[in-house]
Amino acid sequence: MNEQEAAVEEKSPEDKEKQIIAKSTCNEFVKEAKQISSIFMPMLIVTASDYSLRFLSTLMVGHVGKLYFSGAVISTSITNVTGFSFIYGMAGALETLCGQAYGAKQHKKLSIYTYGAIISLLLLCIPIAILWIFMEKFLILIQQDPEISHVAGKFTIWMIPALFSHAILQPLIRYYQSQYLTLPLLAASVATLAFHIPMCWAFVFKFNMGSDGAALAISLSYWLNTIFLGLYAMYSPKCADTRAPVSMEVFSTIKDFLRLGVPSALMACLEWWAYEIIILLAGIMRNPQLETSVLSICVTVAILHYLVPYSLGVAASVRISNELGAGNSKAARRTVWVVLVLGVTEVSVSATVLFSLRYVLGRAFVSDKQIVDYVRRMTPFICLTIILDNFQSILSGVARGTGWQTLGACVNLGSYYVVGTPVAILLGFQAHLKAKGLWIGIVSGALVQGILLAIITCFTDWKKEVENTRERVVHLKINADERGKVLPVGSLQVEEMTSS
Repeated sequence: MNEQEAAVEEKSPEDKEKQIIAKSTCNEFVKEAKQISSIFMPMLIVTASDYSLRFLSTLMVGHVGKLYFSGAVISTSITNVTGFSFIYGMAGALETLCGQAYGAKQHKKLSIYTYGAIISLLLLCIPIAILWIFMEKFLILIQQDPEISHVAGKFTIWMIPALFSHAILQPLIRYYQSQYLTLPLLAASVATLAFHIPMCWAFVFKFNMGSDGAALAISLSYWLNTIFLGLYAMYSPKCADTRAPVSMEVFSTIKDFLRLGVPSALMACLEWWAYEIIILLAGIMRNPQLETSVLSICVTVAILHYLVPYSLGVAASVRISNELGAGNSKAARRTVWVVLVLGVTEVSVSATVLFSLRYVLGRAFVSDKQIVDYVRRMTPFICLTIILDNFQSILSGVARGTGWQTLGACVNLGSYYVVGTPVAILLGFQAHLKAKGLWIGIVSGALVQGILLAIITCFTDWKKEVENTRERVVHLKINADERGKVLPVGSLQVEEMTSS
């Protein structure tokens, strides 16, 4: 018996090697999960604070009157579509440029790229601001109610300072993300929200400024956030390695920024606009008040959950861009799988909880029994949406970290405008499924988007991506006879291209 036990306990060298590999893989997974979480959790709070700032402002305006509330809602939608979506999208180019430069230890390039992005975005703000000045006339031109158009036009003008602050704020956020400095972002966003709430209340109610006061408070709050992050970057010792003076080199980076920034903006805007389109389509149905109310609730719930996978996508973008910049193709590939596992875990819980609350979900927004019952029937489709959003948000983060913005823009164009929107129109109007049909159309677009991004990710040659990153960061072309060697370029060392 003892001999048998000894035989069982005695393991072959192959078994021991497998055990060591399994243990090493598990340790690497845990280590990567911790690194992702260290970015994900602060960014979730930052993103939630930014959303809360605008959401709470709209709620306060809602207590002033229906006219002001309607004007603020229309203005918010228009400013998002015509301005903030472009700024937010183009800034995504820095997730590639700054992240890969930091991984390659080209630290000064972070400031250079950030300066170039700020200059580009500030110039972009000028034509957008001119458009916003004439927003009231534009709304009247498209047959909107004159009183609502007047309120929306004034609200939009007060939002112009917020537009210019975003042109500086969004590049600064990417600058900090790329070097894992999430604490300043966290502190600035929470402090800004704490400052904004009483200031907005005072402008709206105390000084009787109504919706104009809310817009002014939003603009001042964003500038406060921007100034805080700017001063921290200028004077904090933690930014000393990446701090660089403004020089002529800044202007040479604008071309690189625009090359990634334009498709990055399209990538974000095409998806963003698709949701706005289905709400507009709901407004021309037979019972527009009911259909629009239900879709607005569905979109709000989807957005609230979207903050989570978006933050996971940011973490994926930072980790992948850093590892590619450092020449670690295996680590970049591992990051993709780890963040997907975390995403599956999170969305499993979220979808289950949301589905279990389907009978009371609508009551969180309205008391109308018809709308509450309609939302209950829509809840399974909302759950499907957040599942698909989870995967596509993470994979979009992978795309930004790798530099696939052009590919991502093509995917989003096909997904939402060749599949999603036509299916929504067909089911919503021809099949008479109304709001449910419109939402199924968006779900079909998100499904196609997720499948295409997953295929691209699965067939990615990560060693080739390392090579592409090196050329992007260091502007060095790899000669044929240099392949298979470890090439030091400044502080950058790229792993052997022929290693497995």
